[in-house]
Amino acid sequence: MKFTLLLPAIPDERWILARQIGVTHAVVKAAPQLTGLAAPYELDALRTVRDRFVDAGYTVIGLEGDQFDMSRIKRGEPGRDEDIERYHRLLRNMAELGIDLICYNFMPRARSAEHDWHRTSCDIPLRGGSLTTAFDVGKLPPAPELEFSPEQLWDNYTYFLQAVMPEAERLGVRMGLHPDDPPLPAMGGVPRIFHSPEAVERALDLVPSPSNGVTFCQANYRLMGADLEHWARRFAARNKLFFVHIRDVEGDARHFTEVWHDEGPTDLAAMLKLYHEIGFTGPIRDDHVPTMHGERPDIPGYAMLGHLFAIGYLKGLLDAQHIPYL
Repeated sequence: MKFTLLLPAIPDERWILARQIGVTHAVVKAAPQLTGLAAPYELDALRTVRDRFVDAGYTVIGLEGDQFDMSRIKRGEPGRDEDIERYHRLLRNMAELGIDLICYNFMPRARSAEHDWHRTSCDIPLRGGSLTTAFDVGKLPPAPELEFSPEQLWDNYTYFLQAVMPEAERLGVRMGLHPDDPPLPAMGGVPRIFHSPEAVERALDLVPSPSNGVTFCQANYRLMGADLEHWARRFAARNKLFFVHIRDVEGDARHFTEVWHDEGPTDLAAMLKLYHEIGFTGPIRDDHVPTMHGERPDIPGYAMLGHLFAIGYLKGLLDAQHIPYL
């Protein structure tokens, strides 16, 4: 297993702190608003981002999230074919630069939403006054009528997957599907389709390919009510376990709170042992963490001090079980 962090595309103190705790593999979102460069489907832009990390002692192990606006693809709107061609160029650039993994989602964003994932609170107190994010479906505005149907979203996803997966396979780039967050059937007037493990497995069967796999976000699968061990083993047995996100939650998909890694209900030591037993050697990321004293993160859940604790804690769990990692 390889510890990684989602690091900004422009160097800052988080790069220094990550190296100081022994992280040498980075995942990055290279969207132009985060890089000051062109979109990463332009080779020079993605090369510049990659080289920034290499110069700082990192290996870019993958990209994560939407690297450019994919609304037309997800919504099936005019212009999606041009965007799919941009995605092809992104995949080709990744392959040329030795970046062979992309963690992606297919959550269409509500018109008024800032992010595709959603929380209703970002200041829930945990131990010592640390602050965390939470979701309560009861705090959402009255549900508007869906803009399009779940069946249409499946059609849009199938169209996308059939268009890009052959190119990803040809290039040797793996695409790890992240589930919906929160895993609910609709958010803000738009449907969601990846809110159960069976739906994710359906995605794997739509276009069978060694490049078609999953990002196993433990917390979201827990919120689905899924048996984590069963589904981790099942995906691994199919050679579909590409990336693991490790965070923890209390509650269910309709009402949950993100918690410290050492205080959650999931037996993380057992899960790490399981990943080792099933032969998973890919990247793991501690994902969301509480905000600690003095921090003002741009996006709640992505402040840095909590990562220092979380990575140390997860390394300790591995060391106690004599499980190797990078």
